[in-house]
Amino acid sequence: MTQQEWLERDFYADLGVPSGASADEIKKAYRKLARELHPDANPNDSRAEERFKSVSEAHAVLSDPAKRKEYDETRRLYKAGMFGNTGFRPGPTGTSRMSDFDLGDLFGNGSHFTTADAGSMSDVFGDLFRSRRQTTRARPRRGSDIETETHLSFRDAVNGAVVPLRISGPTVCTTCHGSGSRPGTHPRRCPYCGGSGVLNRNQGGFGFSDACDECRGTGSVVDSPCTDCHGAGVANRTRTISVRIPAGVSDGQRIRLPAQGEPGLRGAPSGDLYVNVQVDPDPVFARAGDDLTVTVPATFSELALGTTISVPTLDGRVSVKIPPGTPTGRTFRLRERGVPRRSGPPGDLLVTVEVAVPSRLDQHAVDALRTYEKAEKSAGFDPRAHWPGRG
Repeated sequence: MTQQEWLERDFYADLGVPSGASADEIKKAYRKLARELHPDANPNDSRAEERFKSVSEAHAVLSDPAKRKEYDETRRLYKAGMFGNTGFRPGPTGTSRMSDFDLGDLFGNGSHFTTADAGSMSDVFGDLFRSRRQTTRARPRRGSDIETETHLSFRDAVNGAVVPLRISGPTVCTTCHGSGSRPGTHPRRCPYCGGSGVLNRNQGGFGFSDACDECRGTGSVVDSPCTDCHGAGVANRTRTISVRIPAGVSDGQRIRLPAQGEPGLRGAPSGDLYVNVQVDPDPVFARAGDDLTVTVPATFSELALGTTISVPTLDGRVSVKIPPGTPTGRTFRLRERGVPRRSGPPGDLLVTVEVAVPSRLDQHAVDALRTYEKAEKSAGFDPRAHWPGRG
């Protein structure tokens, strides 16, 4: 993306969020649009594909605090008209002289910007204030990071799994291996920019760098383009990769896969792939950190008289002894029967027993309970004896 495009693009509008949106709001907006616009969900829809790319570019800038700050401050001064006639006086040879630059010309005349603002922007605009005679060598540009998501069952998330991921987007052309030239030929140095990839021009007294139109910022010209990628060095295709999800991954966790993102330019490394993991709930187990929790229904007599119950675990069943007089809601801890950890022993399994009350009873059961109720009262048992709410 050229500097002019950087200044004119409204990344907030691309994501549909206000300029003051929080990082979480930006992330949620991106995920929603990425799901709606993903090429897999819109096959053969070029408009959705272009929109998907725009959304991805906007997220790549706004999700990075440093890039977002640079973008916001650059746009702020650009809208204030700093690239117009600012009184930036050329030097004796026609090149700009920073020593003659009057900050009052730029930030004065009723502007709400101060010279302190200008000082803080020196790093942001360091590459904008260049003279036409200055030559800047275009550096290799790392590929963009991309995001996708995968859904896992609860048990696969706890135990770990290998899942296939279908990724659609730019990848290195397998025919020319990224050179853009037909096999057997090679690119040549661009004669217009001297291989730098940029051309410098003056606008309102400022040196403004832009990508070379002839070589599109690559510094090289392809005379015999590759028939598959048409000289771009990259091609849009759908690829499937196998990803090993580590044991113990949690819902919403983000996994980074180095160098699996978009390919870089001019021999630069590829970006990274970030996989957002969504874990489906389990009908039996729940999770509390590295511990698993399970609730086991029991009868009143089992808790009152004591018993041994069978409890499910991730790798089978175990027996848990319930002592007589166990109150409903009591939790038993089974050591190292929980979620595996990367280092150290696994978490625990927390087994909670709760009394299950029958919704209907036959007459024989009712008579038996009436007899027990009388025996209970004769023994002096009062369940609300120590209850704070007792009147």
